[in-house]
Amino acid sequence: MAEKTIPILPCQTLQPVLDFYEALGFEVTFRQRSPNPYAVVERGGIELQFFGLRQFEPARSVSTCYVLTDDVDGLYAAFRAGLKETYGRIPTRGLPRIGPLKDMSYGMRQFLMTDPGGNCVRVGQPTSEEQHHRPAPKETFARALHHGSLLADSKDDPAGAAKVIDRVLGKAEAEWPPHVLLLRLLVLRADVAVRLGDEETATAVLGRAGAVPLTDEERDAARDTLLRLEDLRARDT
Repeated sequence: MAEKTIPILPCQTLQPVLDFYEALGFEVTFRQRSPNPYAVVERGGIELQFFGLRQFEPARSVSTCYVLTDDVDGLYAAFRAGLKETYGRIPTRGLPRIGPLKDMSYGMRQFLMTDPGGNCVRVGQPTSEEQHHRPAPKETFARALHHGSLLADSKDDPAGAAKVIDRVLGKAEAEWPPHVLLLRLLVLRADVAVRLGDEETATAVLGRAGAVPLTDEERDAARDTLLRLEDLRARDT
């Protein structure tokens, strides 16, 4: 007998949530208005179910689930395209929003998205058979990026991530790391500034990130980060 787990997630009202998932290419396969609001969305092998809870506060939600895929890059591209077509931009802050695609220290390549109901859906593809955290790098800047990423994405602590990154970016320019690592630190710092509503810092750091010189080889190595830089720059257009 084959088993299947289906997340059942809360939301305040169904329609904004269903509109969001339809933008991602999901189909609403079931909807019930009474006795309780309930709906099902499906896309390929992904099925998510939602129930309406009038007193629910999406901004304070801690609901989450994980979607495993063998094509995280393909899903990310499709989701970004659908969101851009629907919203006119890639939503990077507030509700809903989608985060960057990145390789995590625990053997996953993943991105996070949060729907209008406040539910965080993590979508990832294994890159290693060892699904556990690797030791933090010893080099100062790489270590800051490691801890900053975990604070921002795994602990949902953008303020903590900002402190870690600011500490190393405050070093003299002569001590700065290679260009790709510097770019990743700057884009992560801008990302958490946007999430914290600190537009002044976000704008300043994005300017610094855009000025980092990269060779063609470095641009290829930093393609995920450059895509996030593009999304953050376009956040208000």
